[in-house]
Amino acid sequence: MCEEHTTESTLRRPGAQRTMPPRSCKPADARRAVERAVAERCRTTCTRCDPAALDDALLVVSELTTNAILHGGGVTDFRVDVLGSGVRVSVCDRSDRLPVARDNADLLRRQRVGGHGWPIVCRLARDVRVAELPAGGKCITAVVPLR
Repeated sequence: MCEEHTTESTLRRPGAQRTMPPRSCKPADARRAVERAVAERCRTTCTRCDPAALDDALLVVSELTTNAILHGGGVTDFRVDVLGSGVRVSVCDRSDRLPVARDNADLLRRQRVGGHGWPIVCRLARDVRVAELPAGGKCITAVVPLR
């Protein structure tokens, strides 16, 4: 698992939060929701959006939603909040299995395909938390700095 860092408090402003119905939450839809939320925050605060930081946030949300679909039984909830200096994305799924970083080679030292998503999320996010949900499943929340 990723090492944990502290999450800063949420600074709510109009339009900074977005949710999406789970049945329509595909990686491309989640990326568009993050783009809209960040663009709206930049517009309302008259600040410049850092394209590289936005790319990091888009990669994180893409990895989390893809993993929820491939390994977690589908997305059950999706949220994006723009914080003072970062974007927080939460992706929930049906699986109780916690994410793990896989070794890139199998027992015979052959290279494996895939397994890079979780390390990417851990590297790009300032804070990553995994919470078990009361009704089953889990919710992964990651905060990506917008620099």
